[in-house]
Amino acid sequence: MVKEAQAYVTDLFARELPAQLSYHSLRHTEAVVKECRVLAAAAGLTPDDAEALLLAAWFHDAGYLDVYDGHEFRSMERAGAWLAEHGVEAGRVQLVKDLIKATHRDEESDTELKKLLTDADMSNLARDDFRSSAELLRTEWELVLGKTYTNPEWAELQLNFMLEHKYESDAGKERYKKAFKENLDAQREALKKSEKKQKKKHKEQSETFAEPKRGIETMFRTMYSNHMKLSDMADKKASMMIQLNAVLISVIITYLGANMGKAAAFSPLLRGNPVLTIPITILLITALGSVTTAILSAQPDVTAFKWLKKSPEIATNRRVNLLFFGQFTKLSLDNFQGGMRELMRQKEGLYTNMVTDIYYLGEVLNRKYGLLRTSYTIFMVGLILTALSFGIALLYKS
Repeated sequence: MVKEAQAYVTDLFARELPAQLSYHSLRHTEAVVKECRVLAAAAGLTPDDAEALLLAAWFHDAGYLDVYDGHEFRSMERAGAWLAEHGVEAGRVQLVKDLIKATHRDEESDTELKKLLTDADMSNLARDDFRSSAELLRTEWELVLGKTYTNPEWAELQLNFMLEHKYESDAGKERYKKAFKENLDAQREALKKSEKKQKKKHKEQSETFAEPKRGIETMFRTMYSNHMKLSDMADKKASMMIQLNAVLISVIITYLGANMGKAAAFSPLLRGNPVLTIPITILLITALGSVTTAILSAQPDVTAFKWLKKSPEIATNRRVNLLFFGQFTKLSLDNFQGGMRELMRQKEGLYTNMVTDIYYLGEVLNRKYGLLRTSYTIFMVGLILTALSFGIALLYKS
């Protein structure tokens, strides 16, 4: 009868076992059956009791083919139907079903056979491969139940389960006691290592600012250097536009002043063709607009925090940069000293001030380059319009 049950269950699992059941597979059932044989012999069971135990072992997880939670009851139905088909008497069928029911987490094992089966079912906790078996169960829960655990969480869950578990049969206690204790100690150690790794990882993520790193310092140096270079470039470009347009304005004003006095060599040209006043006027407006925006770009700009004067007690606000004169000069000496002492006590605050400083440097640069772009655009468009209007004026004269 046991061999027939083995053939039936093996074929059943091969045909119907869901792929996501990585732990409760035929391999697990075969391991439980193997342990039941050993425990039955150690307990000195009669042939009839040993047969009932092995039949229950073969069918105890067959219900997983139909349902996950509460599979024991479906396993009882499958076993009962198969045994009835093979002419097993009702009392013996009920015995096998009761044994299977004992593997449910809420059931108590009140007979020797039930204790032997539940001990065999939990024999994986006392095997050398208990860690790998636990990982198979973890994968199964993720796929079937959608439960995801971090390594420390899973290690703690396994340890708590092992601490609560007790083998009940005398044969089970004798067979699993030593190996179970070794695995329990190994699991404690695994949890400690997992927690240590987790703390180290968390420390690296959360305390990077508390302990200066070469990479961070290099990043800040590079950013400050780039901002200074960009600011210097903007000032040089603005200076070039100011000088160029200043020369143009001087020439145009000198020419117009001479023309108005009728003393310049070029005045006959203007008197003979008054239309030329248009390109000259366009060029003058262009130069004025371009030089004005260039001067605004080169003009020193300090981000103002007038509200600091009203609320100096919040000198440690993340928006305030105590390392920049434009802001700390709005504080009293006492408030500034208090803020600096607080800053020196908290290294994260120091990095926060540096980040804030870079942010407002970026704001100043954005304004500089925006005005500089406007200056160059005005100059370019003005020259084009001047050239076009001058050409039209010459054609008009001809």
